[in-house]
Amino acid sequence: MIKKYQVRLTREAQNDLEKIYYYIADDSINNAKHFILQLEEKVYSLETFPDRNPFIPENDFFGTNYRHLIYKNYRVVYRIAEKSVYILRIFHGAKLLSL
Repeated sequence: MIKKYQVRLTREAQNDLEKIYYYIADDSINNAKHFILQLEEKVYSLETFPDRNPFIPENDFFGTNYRHLIYKNYRVVYRIAEKSVYILRIFHGAKLLSL
């Protein structure tokens, strides 16, 4: 049987999603809705095999063991703890990670 994890978004990650939505919605509300739905689908796919994605390069600097999922130009940074996956931040890959 496949081990299932509970995916939990932090307040920061929820705010990130909202900002991404409004940024895209400035050009097209339909594109914003579609993009966010696809992104959320990728995020919630982490309920199975969340360790399939690589560790972030910033782990050495932050002293963490975070992983990231890349979707188009966005990075979803998360950590795995017991039976949960905590989505920490979602941001454009050209930006620097801030925790």
